[in-house]
Amino acid sequence: MIDFTQIELESIYIHRVGNKLRDEGIEVSDKNPSLVNEDTKKYLLRYFLSPFKDNEIYNFHYPTDLNLNDTYVFAKRIFANPENLFDLSIDVSKHLYEKSSHPKINGGEFCICFFKECFFEGKRTNAIGLFKSEKKDVFLKLTSSRIGHESGVNIDRLDKGCLIFNLEEENGYKVCIVDSNKSNDTQYWKDEFLSIRPASDNFHFTKDFLSITKNFITTQIQNDFEVSKADQIDFLNRSVDYFKKNETFDKNEFEESVFGDSNVIDSFRKFDQNFRQENEIELADNFKISAQAVKKQARVFKSVLKLDKNFHIYIHGNRELIEQGVDEKGRKFYKIYYEEEN
Repeated sequence: MIDFTQIELESIYIHRVGNKLRDEGIEVSDKNPSLVNEDTKKYLLRYFLSPFKDNEIYNFHYPTDLNLNDTYVFAKRIFANPENLFDLSIDVSKHLYEKSSHPKINGGEFCICFFKECFFEGKRTNAIGLFKSEKKDVFLKLTSSRIGHESGVNIDRLDKGCLIFNLEEENGYKVCIVDSNKSNDTQYWKDEFLSIRPASDNFHFTKDFLSITKNFITTQIQNDFEVSKADQIDFLNRSVDYFKKNETFDKNEFEESVFGDSNVIDSFRKFDQNFRQENEIELADNFKISAQAVKKQARVFKSVLKLDKNFHIYIHGNRELIEQGVDEKGRKFYKIYYEEEN
């Protein structure tokens, strides 16, 4: 999806943005820092870009008017006049500082970059990079004559990052983010500073529909019908199989293929509608399936049947080869049929 093989770092400015609640302020750098050598540049690009691999795509958002989203407006100005990056980088830093008022937010170096020669879904484009380093590591320097240490940034751990691609400006651009802190109390990067929402694309349609299906099977279906754990796992496997075997999604076809029974389908439709409303999800009923999203979501579809603390049974295939029952002593059992033992 994103190709960085030809990327060029055109310019970069680094300012220190503190915590507003603690009145730490902003330290503005007045120059474009020089890169000592090509190896340093290589490590810098690795630090900035390597976390952006299978990232979800977002758009800038604002409930009433997109032009009231400050970061979106700054991005428009930078793309229009990249030669003014220094002045605009100070404005972006001030905006970040205003949103850094939670007591758990750490101050750190805030890097604003302008990239050329990015390729997003095969399209050549420019990109803006926003990166914040909040944590420092201690590194030992060992030589035959001296042992010392230095404090610095681990190039394999980006704390917070955002790439804004100069595509679909009218829809809020194509945006990818990284945030190593997943706790709700410090979601200021995504929600307050950037104010983004998932893009309405095939990746999110696929991801969200699989998520709705998983929630229905694991939380709701057992309330409406008498189903065993094995039946639930079978429904989960059928759901993933549908998305793996088809290139396009059709909701009616999916429901018939996975659930079959009209009563179960009606229950699923009610759950689907309520889930979309409660979580403010917009979904199409027909879309091209994203293999990337299927691969990502399939990891959370558990196909393990846990029996007390004695057995774990992995169910990947035909549900009809498993029988459930109770013996004359009241003990529950599963009977499994197979042809070959490996």
